[in-house]
Amino acid sequence: MIDLPISSQGSETLKKPNWLRVKLPIGEEYRKVRGLVDQYKLHTICQSGNCPNMGECWSAGTATFMILGNVCTRSCSFCAVKTGRPTEYDTDEPNRVAEAIRLMQVKHAVITSVNRDELADRGAEIWYQTISKIKEQSPETTIESLIPDVKANWDALYRMISAGQEVVSHNMETVGRLYRLVRPQAKYERSLEQIKQTKDYGKRTKTGIMLGLGETAEELFKAMDDLVANGCDVLTLGQYLQPTKMHLPVAEFIHPDTFAYYKEEGMQRGFKYVESGPLVRSSYHSERHL
Repeated sequence: MIDLPISSQGSETLKKPNWLRVKLPIGEEYRKVRGLVDQYKLHTICQSGNCPNMGECWSAGTATFMILGNVCTRSCSFCAVKTGRPTEYDTDEPNRVAEAIRLMQVKHAVITSVNRDELADRGAEIWYQTISKIKEQSPETTIESLIPDVKANWDALYRMISAGQEVVSHNMETVGRLYRLVRPQAKYERSLEQIKQTKDYGKRTKTGIMLGLGETAEELFKAMDDLVANGCDVLTLGQYLQPTKMHLPVAEFIHPDTFAYYKEEGMQRGFKYVESGPLVRSSYHSERHL
């Protein structure tokens, strides 16, 4: 049995501990980013996913852009993004994203998307064009692509990651035992294989896991070992926060000291970089993950 620092346990009615407090978004840079996002009619996971770091990141002039609309074909029980039948397929979106990134003078950009299971190519062509346009307009900007589950459509995956991005991420989100509960339309082994396919293609690979959903330390360590075995370079660990009463409740608020311990454990198990903390999200401080 592993002796870990005391964490807060309970349901969603449990008061959030002090270490989860965040600052309200303010400042000129925040207003600038918000203005550009609105002007170019862009979606960000910062807004759609209710990210607690939006104020910090936007105030620093960075944002994670979400392409292919803001309606997802999946119904993951942790995610605040709307679920339904997407109608948006905007072939001009790559140009608008690239122009906004150029105007923001972003040094490192993160691009993600909703799942588009209804599309034969899973949205791969929009992915390819978006990364290509960013590289054309901002050749010095480095890029991370946070790609959803492609359901083993490896041709689609290769198209998505062939436009020159430096890091390719695919979030596991949780440990194997909780997959059916947390990601009912995904499969643990298939997500591992997607990371392996990405690594074999020659990309720097990354994933993220949420803690506080009821996983054990031993289960997390097993996931770490599986990820390293499948070629994952970078791991992010953060606290799960329940976005609405319709989503999974928080089983536990993990203590910051436990996050620090998990970071050390991950590095010892073979990751090249581990970002671990209560407020860490997959794109948080992503410029460090190059």
